[in-house]
Amino acid sequence: MASSSDNTRRHRLPLLDRYVLRQLLIALLALTGGSVALIWLTQSLHFISMIVQHGLSLGVFIQLTSLMLPSFVAVILPITTFLVVLFTYQRMSGDRELTVMRAAGRSPFELARPGIICALFSSLLCYSLTLWLAPVSYHAFHRYEFQIRNQMAAFLLQDGVFTKTSSNMTIYVRSREANGLLHGILVEDDRDPQAHTTVLAEDGTLVVTSDNKPRVVLYNGSREQIDRHTGRLNVLTFGRNTIDLSSSSQNNHQERDAAEMSLGELFNPNPNEVSARDRGKFAVEGWHRLTSPLTVISFAMIGLIAVLRGAFSRHGNITRPMTAILTVVGLQALSLMLQNLAGRNLALVPLIWIEAVLPGIICLFLLFSEQTGKKKRSTIGNRS
Repeated sequence: MASSSDNTRRHRLPLLDRYVLRQLLIALLALTGGSVALIWLTQSLHFISMIVQHGLSLGVFIQLTSLMLPSFVAVILPITTFLVVLFTYQRMSGDRELTVMRAAGRSPFELARPGIICALFSSLLCYSLTLWLAPVSYHAFHRYEFQIRNQMAAFLLQDGVFTKTSSNMTIYVRSREANGLLHGILVEDDRDPQAHTTVLAEDGTLVVTSDNKPRVVLYNGSREQIDRHTGRLNVLTFGRNTIDLSSSSQNNHQERDAAEMSLGELFNPNPNEVSARDRGKFAVEGWHRLTSPLTVISFAMIGLIAVLRGAFSRHGNITRPMTAILTVVGLQALSLMLQNLAGRNLALVPLIWIEAVLPGIICLFLLFSEQTGKKKRSTIGNRS
């Protein structure tokens, strides 16, 4: 019993590590949650017009915008982790807590250990987001948005109102019965730039095909189109006709975005979905998903070095934190530039890995070199 309890104590984190780690995780949760809420609010404004025009409920609005949250978290997590590590340790330094810990014999690496654990936790969370949750949620968002734009607009046709079901199609309905039957229909179809068409019909009804595309079946009407070569008006009367209400851009919704593809699909895209010219951009997106979680560790190490390395100042030192912030901003700008260049030349992909990993390695070396230097000086002092 005594040996098992000793092993449990040996594997548990020291009390000071748990104290610092608890502060880091609470601050990380608060800062990341607040940042995500702010980004969600600003991005939600883009969907307000769609919600108002289509008369959708608040529940649909929240469900649609919440599908974008994993992507937001994956983007801001490296920055929030860096800020939490930097300012938590900076506050502890200002409150003389780090001074007391150093006086108690804790080495620079032992002081940095809670920050490293926090960075590793954030990095694992970022991997789960970038490799799985963010692509899945964005794919669901894309499909949901398509259904709203493509279906809802068609079924919310109002009496006596010109309704734009898409950017190149407008429908007017004189009256609509409770069973869905339409009367007095006018359709302005501009999907083909070379052939603008106006369709008039006495009656009609809305249907949805098996592939979830809304269509209107028209009865007793005419189709009017001007011949661009002769300038004559061609009129075709019909007893029954069907018009697809989805726009040409919406019909191509299956051309998936890189953000909703899995890692395997990015490195080996379907030739029918991705052109040969864009294969490099999709591959760079895949490499970015693998390297961006590693920047969490590098940024956290920059924050740790800015506080733990160097002499203590009673009056505080704003130079090192500002240098750390400017360094992270520079690395972010460099990352964007390398991704842009690597999309044109895949031979530059190793530079993306170097930019993500090298700063953390350098900071870790500086941290260990300071600890090793102190041990050597103490050994020489004891011998003398």
